[in-house]
Amino acid sequence: MAAKYFSYWVLPVFSALVWIGTLLGLLLHWLVDTSREHYPSMSDGTKVAYVSDAGAYELKPLFITGCTVTVVFLDLSFFADRWLRHRGRLVPNSSRGEKVLSWLTILFAVLGAAGLILLSVFDTNNYPKIHDGFLLLFMGGYVLSAIFICWEYQRLGAKNRNHRVLRVGFWIKLAFIMIEVALSVVFIGTMFTGNYDVSAVFEWVIAFVFSFYVFSFVIDLYPAIYTKQGAQFPQRGLNADLEEGRDMEEEGGSHEQVLVDHRFAGPLVAPRNNSQRTLADDEDPAPRIGHGMQSRHLRNGSGVNKTEPPLTNF
Repeated sequence: MAAKYFSYWVLPVFSALVWIGTLLGLLLHWLVDTSREHYPSMSDGTKVAYVSDAGAYELKPLFITGCTVTVVFLDLSFFADRWLRHRGRLVPNSSRGEKVLSWLTILFAVLGAAGLILLSVFDTNNYPKIHDGFLLLFMGGYVLSAIFICWEYQRLGAKNRNHRVLRVGFWIKLAFIMIEVALSVVFIGTMFTGNYDVSAVFEWVIAFVFSFYVFSFVIDLYPAIYTKQGAQFPQRGLNADLEEGRDMEEEGGSHEQVLVDHRFAGPLVAPRNNSQRTLADDEDPAPRIGHGMQSRHLRNGSGVNKTEPPLTNF
């Protein structure tokens, strides 16, 4: 039974857990094992170590491994999202623009991943300038990736309003963008103004907030568990409703079908068949005869008039 729910959503879960574990390992090592050691890469007079300081010495192998595993599984989540939409197991991209946004999301995620891996290899102690450049690549890459996937989800959600998971994913990623940009501005501003302790604290906060962004992809990928047997993700857009209305009309349905346009939230009334016509629909001005009896004349396809038997009033 557990295997039924084991799907692509485990990719972001594993990525986020590895990232949190790496950060906690570095932080606790600096706080407990070294008793807040002042590393050689730290500026004089500072008391708070940056993430990069903690990962540049004894725990550098942990830092490199944790960064690599985190971004590899995170980027696999991006590829899984693209693949599942292409296969119809998630709400598919219905336009070229949405597909372009999806690939831009993956492109900048790969650049961000390269930035994180390289900054862990080129540590801040031996390669300070190169390290800072890769740090900006990491942050900028994933922020731009989040912007593009947020844009993609906004377009998907506008066309598929009945799939609320798209709106949830959109708002979570939008919140991440706003929070991370605000924190990054403070982080960079305090670093360039010489407030290194404040800057270091904000770097740790930014790093932990990033894990929540990774977790958000669980919401996006989880619906794929319902399509594991090859069935496509159900869609209830306008076209599907119109098709259903036409099918019922062909079967001679006797009730009025009310269709809902999910894009504009406007009711559409399906045309009624001949069996649903009322006396008021006839354009024949023939007078009523007797007690509710009426003679109606219809014109068939060949242009010959036929007289329909009189209808009895109810």
